[in-house]
Amino acid sequence: MGKITGFMEIERETPQPRPVAERVKDWQELYQPFSLDRLCHQAARCMDCGIPFCHSGCHLNNLIPIWNDWVYRQQWQQAVDALHSTNNFPEFTGRVCPAPCESSCVLGLNREAVTIRYIEKTIADEGFKRGLIHPQPALKQSGKRVAVVGSGPAGMAASQQLARAGHAVVLFEKQPQAGGLLRYGIPDFKLEKWVIDRRLKQLQDEGVTIRTGVHVGIDLVASQLMAEFDAVLLAGGSEQPRDLPLPGRELTGIHFAMDFLVQQNRRLEGVVIPDDRQIVATGKRVVVIGGGDTGADCVGTSVRQGALHITQIELLPRPPKERSLETPWPMWPHTVRTSTSHEEGCRRLWSILTKCFEGNAAGQVQAVRCAELAWSEPEEGGPMQMRELSGNHFVLEADLVLLAMGFVHPVHQGLITDLGVALDGRGNVRVDHHGMTSRPGLFAAGDMAMGQSLVLKAIMSGRQVAAAMDRWLRQEAC
Repeated sequence: MGKITGFMEIERETPQPRPVAERVKDWQELYQPFSLDRLCHQAARCMDCGIPFCHSGCHLNNLIPIWNDWVYRQQWQQAVDALHSTNNFPEFTGRVCPAPCESSCVLGLNREAVTIRYIEKTIADEGFKRGLIHPQPALKQSGKRVAVVGSGPAGMAASQQLARAGHAVVLFEKQPQAGGLLRYGIPDFKLEKWVIDRRLKQLQDEGVTIRTGVHVGIDLVASQLMAEFDAVLLAGGSEQPRDLPLPGRELTGIHFAMDFLVQQNRRLEGVVIPDDRQIVATGKRVVVIGGGDTGADCVGTSVRQGALHITQIELLPRPPKERSLETPWPMWPHTVRTSTSHEEGCRRLWSILTKCFEGNAAGQVQAVRCAELAWSEPEEGGPMQMRELSGNHFVLEADLVLLAMGFVHPVHQGLITDLGVALDGRGNVRVDHHGMTSRPGLFAAGDMAMGQSLVLKAIMSGRQVAAAMDRWLRQEAC
């Protein structure tokens, strides 16, 4: 490495969030500027560890020590090239990935890990700023036409790889703008949408045709899709939310988290939401059910909308503060995580079972009835067991309840049903090790095939399946 002793001399440093009182008044990204000199010093902390276990944490197989070294040397073109050799969209992962690579960093064994995620983001942003990132259109066309359904990270990555391989790619998106849940599901304070638009322009310059406002399976029937293209990729994501069918679920004011988040992102695009469809937290008592990232996004969005107060509840027990023996290094540690949204104002409760929803005579939710739980240690090979604590029932006042408990599988109605593809035991589209479904020439990637997961896994899946599609198309041409 360029700075052999850097990890001993330099402490970990990361960009600091803007003050809470300032950032909750807008929807701009959270962090304050961080100078390139300081960033290069952080890259110098990457040690010559011999076996870079950060690779085991990164599903994209990013060449982390290599581009850290290039950043330390301020060789930006080399850093850009090394990073893009494995990751189509590092400015996405550098903003929203939970950074499992940092949890696997060798330096993290007895010191703080290298600042990998922010270095990754900066390489991409600096690459665009310096004019080092250019469209890479194919030199020769294959004569094959490919349809990609869904413009999230898997669909975008696959489209780019297939276009660079010389295929004519049409990327379909049912929403008015491309980007999938990157655009509509992630709040702007985590990912401003000009970041997506910048990459979409690159895709178009490389030959990808983007058709928005086309709901494949409704506006364009499955049989027509299969007839018009030589291969089709399903990359529509896992959009069927997990419901909570309890007494009172029908009350007004109980919504899926993604409906709430998508609506706010559309407002920021300038879309006018009719009054009778508004889902807003302004002046309301908000209860978020679900303790993951989507729930945290609901918290941050509710704060910015002016909620009266916010409570987030989680069924599972509170994780430990430090890495436990159950998740030793270099595994992803099961620890309690406090997001910037939680810091902005939220009460968090763990080991809480939702019993029912209560409302007024007009059918508007007014409260969530809950019970505290006790969790027993799991028997060997089995799950933890929960039991209600007698006498520990309580009520949370609520005018708005947001269900943020994840997604169970892709929406089956429409495209998947019409295609007649086989499903796996969890309701995802079943694929072989090449990403092909039960129908020849029809592939699936990302959450639609894997189930709900991380952006970096979706990009990885899109890249891998695109490579398999390219091989299949060229074999078909022989």
